[in-house]
Amino acid sequence: MSLTDLGVAAIKMLPPELAHTATIRLLKARIGVPMRPPATHPTLAVKLPKSGLALSGPVGLAAGFDKNCDVPAAMAKYGFGFVECGTVTPRPQPGNPKPRLFRLSEDRAVINRMGFNNEGLDYFVGNLETYQGEVPIGANVGANKESDDRIADYVEGVEAVAPHADYITINISSPNTPGLRGLQDKASLEALLTACGQAERAGKPVFLKVAPDLDPQAIKDICGVVRGAGAWLSGLIVSNTTLARPESLRSADKGETGGLSGAPLMEPSTEVLKAFARELGGEFDLIGAGGIASGEDAYRKIKAGAHAVQLYSALVYEGPELAERINQDLVSLLQADGFTTLAEAVGKDL
Repeated sequence: MSLTDLGVAAIKMLPPELAHTATIRLLKARIGVPMRPPATHPTLAVKLPKSGLALSGPVGLAAGFDKNCDVPAAMAKYGFGFVECGTVTPRPQPGNPKPRLFRLSEDRAVINRMGFNNEGLDYFVGNLETYQGEVPIGANVGANKESDDRIADYVEGVEAVAPHADYITINISSPNTPGLRGLQDKASLEALLTACGQAERAGKPVFLKVAPDLDPQAIKDICGVVRGAGAWLSGLIVSNTTLARPESLRSADKGETGGLSGAPLMEPSTEVLKAFARELGGEFDLIGAGGIASGEDAYRKIKAGAHAVQLYSALVYEGPELAERINQDLVSLLQADGFTTLAEAVGKDL
């Protein structure tokens, strides 16, 4: 019996943030969690070339769902090949005032301005230390809103999670912490990566999560800094939520401030992914995120240059079994195109 059997429809009747809180509580209580993960298909096994991260399947859970690393083992049971928890900041913080999470049902989208609400590093690392799941776990680190030294916050986060996580993500692309995206500027990014590179001594893969709202020059600048960072940096996660508001949006809450995710992000995030893939030429691992809600969406990201993909917002509409369905569809799509491994399809649309 799964969360779907127990009534995803009933949970969706709750206000968005309350629905999310209720879901985490159910998962913590192991209510509705499958006894074992679904079988994996050998075609989907992939080893990310630079980081060496070995995945039984390419579909990962993006950060934001499990901010405090409360339920990674439970989510691994739903067919995710890897799970990423966070964003975690050094000190606990409540985040932005409520309401701050909005369903755009007509658009299959979400707007959030959560503001890195989390219980802080001590709580997060305590959970991370006890993780006993079947798939790799990532820790997504950020900076406190009121921090006097945000680079120091990232260093503290990297040092704390590195001994326990399978990989680390440096999140500089949330639109909901004022000034945070400024760390994507060339000089600031160089300073941040230099400091984090000195802090990461455990030899774990490290990814940089970037925004979709980047012009071609910004993409070139980021790629230049990434190349100069050194061997310790494994790759990029492309992308976070967007500040853009497409004219196609129909939902009543389309004008709310915050980051837009879900179906409207699929096209722009995939174009930015392609731009990074072309610029980096296979030198770094790329994880594609943004708008994935089907096997076809995931396949587009892979052919656009992603070695693996992540999703979160689509779970609101499709339920927790989405990862398993995507995996099944990916096998069919790969076989239809004559690929015997997922790696053969990476970047085929470039």
